[in-house]
Amino acid sequence: MTPSLGWLSALVAGFFSAHVLQKLCFPYFWRDLVFLLRVIRYGVTVELFKLRSSVRTVLDRFIQQAQRVPDKPFVIYEGSVHTYGDIERRSNRLAHVFLEKVKLRKGECIALLMSNEPDFLNVWFGLSKVGCSVAFLNINIKSKSLLHCVNCCGAKTLIVGADLVDSMNGILSSLQEDNIQVWAMKSHSEHPHVHTLLDKVQDASELPVPAALRAVTSVKTPNLYIFTSGTTGLPKAAVITHLQSLKAAAGFWAFGATKDDVMYVPLPLYHSAASLIGIGGTIELGATCILKKKFSASQFWNDCRKHNVTVFQYIGELCRYLCNQPQTEEDTVHKVRMGVGNGLRQDVWRQFQSRFGNVKMCEVYGSTEGNLCFMNHIGKIGTVGRSNFFYRLLFKYDLIKYDMVNDEPVKDQHGFCQPVKKGETGLLLSKVGALSPFFGYAGSKQLTERKLMRNVFVKGDAYFNNGDLMAEDQEGFISFKDRVGDTFRWKGENVATTEVTETLGLVEFIQEVNVYGVEINGNEGRAGMAAMIVRPGFTFDGSKLFEHVMRDLPAYARPLFIRLQEEMEMTSTFKQQKFQLVQSGFNPSTISDPLYVLDYQQQSYVPLTDSIYHSILAGERKL
Repeated sequence: MTPSLGWLSALVAGFFSAHVLQKLCFPYFWRDLVFLLRVIRYGVTVELFKLRSSVRTVLDRFIQQAQRVPDKPFVIYEGSVHTYGDIERRSNRLAHVFLEKVKLRKGECIALLMSNEPDFLNVWFGLSKVGCSVAFLNINIKSKSLLHCVNCCGAKTLIVGADLVDSMNGILSSLQEDNIQVWAMKSHSEHPHVHTLLDKVQDASELPVPAALRAVTSVKTPNLYIFTSGTTGLPKAAVITHLQSLKAAAGFWAFGATKDDVMYVPLPLYHSAASLIGIGGTIELGATCILKKKFSASQFWNDCRKHNVTVFQYIGELCRYLCNQPQTEEDTVHKVRMGVGNGLRQDVWRQFQSRFGNVKMCEVYGSTEGNLCFMNHIGKIGTVGRSNFFYRLLFKYDLIKYDMVNDEPVKDQHGFCQPVKKGETGLLLSKVGALSPFFGYAGSKQLTERKLMRNVFVKGDAYFNNGDLMAEDQEGFISFKDRVGDTFRWKGENVATTEVTETLGLVEFIQEVNVYGVEINGNEGRAGMAAMIVRPGFTFDGSKLFEHVMRDLPAYARPLFIRLQEEMEMTSTFKQQKFQLVQSGFNPSTISDPLYVLDYQQQSYVPLTDSIYHSILAGERKL
């Protein structure tokens, strides 16, 4: 054998050995590297905006797409096609109305209360074109919370969808007292204090308003406020900057979606998933979006077949509803190749793929206001994201030991938190820094400060408390375990226990309340349950309580179960004990305290019997 052949053989053998070693020890290396390079490439583009005096925003990208592909369908809604050009022209008309009739000025914050519909986008984009930031209001919130949301973001103008005007009757006088003007997407109004927009849009110009109005010089300029559940009781307005909007808009692209994909968005636009990832991601690609007013399990696959949907957005509950639909011969007859969302349970994940085909489910983890995002680009069942050596270099996070009984982090003798070992469950903290800033909440520095933990590992450090218990396995896959503190998730919404507690505390026969979430087999998240003490001299009145929660709480926040107690158990730090209550659940055969369940037919809270309990577990009772 010649020396050159020997070197060649050794080189081939070396490459082969390295390949085998990589497959055995680092099986995800190349997929991790390719995905991370995509993310870094986009991230560098965004970071370069910081060095320039002008920023290309998501709205700028939309206008660019409207000029590039004006006739391409952007949004298809209830059978009507709205092209990029259509949305561009109508949002221009609205921008002129906002400037000339509503008298809005650059820098103002405008509150928006609208259901999913194309005009949600037209109003949003029209406001952005005149340089206003927009506060998306949850259409389910009631009077007290609604007033709080409008006021906390400093809005002096509220724009309401035509279908929601009547729900404003109880607070119109309060809005007027606060000098907040109300404009409705209607041509006529029966309310003297509600102005109309549609009659003015018809005569407005389609020409663009001056680009200088929407121009920004920093990616850290706020452009949206999206409300999250407030641990202090009322919703908090998370500040969404152009930086966060741009990052979220890259979500579909990062998972491999293209301009030829058709996106299905059935989630509410007032949440960040649908607006920032769904609409923003569609704009970034120049793709088409099928927008639903409300999710329908029975219509989902017919919609997907009709519109050739290839990518859909979900929350875990949505996929469970689809799996619960009657099986048909057409279950695998569709072009859907990918789902992007969060909260998908392992059993539902497997059932979904087994029944509907090999749809790649791409889990995303991250809160609206958070400074950290995990993405499960591998598609491993049961995990919300993936970390590795490269990821940790860019994004600093830690899982720390947490005492569930006392509801607090475990500290060492020096007062510092303790990281957990691989495979152990811990509280997720993400370090606040230049690459991962935390922009906080509007209206209160105290609310912002409460989400931060300082002096975590060393004096002077600062971490964002994600409020979730997570675990990272030996391969770097990250899984969600549970929420801690004063929130839980039900029906795809975060429920603030303090807000529910305060609302229930207004009922005359209730002396003390402790609200928490309990698991129900076969359901995502936790259902609301309230342990309460009845005031001396009063008796529990299920009908009166039903009337109260129906009037003052959105459907997802109403406690499904009530537990009457003689006294409340407290932790060693004098906080209400939730852990044992959560663990004991709502089984009447193991709980001696009187239990009640929400009954919509009888319009009351009725005694929770063994038969009702078993019907709930069997999925026979609507929750």
